[in-house]
Amino acid sequence: MRVVAVLGVILSLTIFAPASAMPKNLSKPNYVAPQETIPAPQDVAYPGIIKLKVDARDHDQGIFRVIQTIPVAQAGRLTLLYPEWLPGNHAPRGEIEKITGLEFTANGDKLAWVRDDVDVFAFHLTIPENIRTITAKFEFVSATTSSHGRIVMAPSMLNLRWHQVSLYPAGYYVRQIPVEATAIYPDGWQAASALRPKSTSGNMVVYQKTDYDTLVDSPVFAGQNFRSYPLTSRAHLNIVADDAKYLQPSKAQIAPHIALVKEAEALFGSHPYDRYDFLLAMTDEMGGIGLEHHRSSENGVNREYFTDWDSGPGRRNLLPHEITHAWNGKYRRPQGMWTPDFRQPMRNNLLWVYEGQTQFWGYVLGARSGLYSKQDTLDALAAIAAGMGQQVGRSWRPLIDTTHDPIIAARRPKPWASWQRSEDYYNEGLLIWLEADQIIRRESGGKKSLEDFAQSFFGGEDGDWGVVTYGRQDVVAALTKVQPYDWDGFIEERVYQSGIEVPHNGLKLGGYRLVFVDTPSAYILANDKRRKQVDLSHSIGLIMGGKGTIKSVVWDSPAFAAGLKSGLTISAVNGKAYSEEALKQAIEENRGSDGKIEIFAKNGEAYHNFMVDHSGGLRYPALEKITGEGVDQEGGIDRLLQPKTR
Repeated sequence: MRVVAVLGVILSLTIFAPASAMPKNLSKPNYVAPQETIPAPQDVAYPGIIKLKVDARDHDQGIFRVIQTIPVAQAGRLTLLYPEWLPGNHAPRGEIEKITGLEFTANGDKLAWVRDDVDVFAFHLTIPENIRTITAKFEFVSATTSSHGRIVMAPSMLNLRWHQVSLYPAGYYVRQIPVEATAIYPDGWQAASALRPKSTSGNMVVYQKTDYDTLVDSPVFAGQNFRSYPLTSRAHLNIVADDAKYLQPSKAQIAPHIALVKEAEALFGSHPYDRYDFLLAMTDEMGGIGLEHHRSSENGVNREYFTDWDSGPGRRNLLPHEITHAWNGKYRRPQGMWTPDFRQPMRNNLLWVYEGQTQFWGYVLGARSGLYSKQDTLDALAAIAAGMGQQVGRSWRPLIDTTHDPIIAARRPKPWASWQRSEDYYNEGLLIWLEADQIIRRESGGKKSLEDFAQSFFGGEDGDWGVVTYGRQDVVAALTKVQPYDWDGFIEERVYQSGIEVPHNGLKLGGYRLVFVDTPSAYILANDKRRKQVDLSHSIGLIMGGKGTIKSVVWDSPAFAAGLKSGLTISAVNGKAYSEEALKQAIEENRGSDGKIEIFAKNGEAYHNFMVDHSGGLRYPALEKITGEGVDQEGGIDRLLQPKTR
């Protein structure tokens, strides 16, 4: 008690000390703003052609070795930049830390360089008189484990991403910088890219001259086990696999990929590319990816993409999403997301269009092409709608604010994701655009749909793979032209306001209602398998990872109320050793009971009992057809999913 009393006296003296007791003569510096040392980009031609040579043969150690020859116009300061703000990443994700051994020379003499003390992606050099070219040599030491980042070099394949292995001169729009790239691949490997080869000699490929913007937008997949399938006269499916045994798709499996391209071009009424290349890696060794480009896409799926075709939809919604971006995101791009170089920050406040409507059309095209069955698509919509219902953070964080999440969180794990929210503009954006589609159908008496918006807004001249930007009011005007409605108010409420309900109205208008059943759909089972988890979030509010580890806890769920959190390891359930089946059995056996589910879990070195109050049994989302007198038995969602070309 005496210690407490003494501490109380000390605290009171500290808190209530008079202002005169504070020091008066502390040093007080003045802030000096840093000078701008990097020239702003100008829309003028760069004087000369950059030659970029990448040796990509060291896939055992994951090292790319680079030689870059850069023309210079005059003596004096030259600033070279490493790409930082990367299109499709929606954030500054350039891996500058993996650049090593950087050295510059001119006529064989070494040139000193200094990194900018504000922008660490910039390097300054002083060019002597009478120098017309300089040479840069460096390595990109790619990740060798997932803890280092995404693995882009594996034993049997690689992903050459030009932004990782090149520098570019500051002061120019990247579309004005001509580049001729050369790559050396491992012996016997084949490569695919939207870039066209100029010449090939053994394992060295010289690509046709292009601009730096297009180069960065044209990555390469290369591999020992490679196969390419023409889908249409313009589109190709290029596949690399960990093992040749996975490269045996049947004609019936290739057919929906062909249908996908045809359905996409029919949907938008144009093709904003001269050629489109799906780059598909079926791998457990190289890092997963799904990234859009104007004339190609990087797609990483499990190696059993074809061999497990009949066990569920798997990752077959990835390619429909990425090709949709050729229209939405690449050709038509939010004004704040187009930048003249890879240094200027992107502004993501229209990602609910860029990604949200792409997510919507991705699932639609998956169904129309046959990559997804209609039932798989309905099950996906149910899971998405129910999942968004768990994002209770909507009470304080509006959807528009989640568009900043790629910058804020960079997809790092979150302790309370349902309360913090994350990149909800994907799936909540999908629900918003589903509702918009159903409103247009209702207001027009079934004569129009969101497809009319897609054709008028995203369509353009065939073969035009340039960029046309837009803002929020352009979206509102285009929707109004299709069907008059208070679209500005619609967007304001659903995107910009917090505390709103989950936008389920599109399901109801489309002829379905969200319900919960006691058996998981094939979609949920496939998703759990891919993520190596067991999703019980709609039951007790838990998602389980492997070995009894809690992967996630839903805020305000029964598990949350019991005190559980992510990272705990469950040892026992109701007195029995933990297993996935034991936990499911305990949940189901407590259905309708007044009792609680006893979970015994380890937190560090301590063990605790957690009593979970849930009597609703196992619950999984599903869609139920709305029936009854006066109800259209073929609702708007049914019509939405019907193919146009089959």
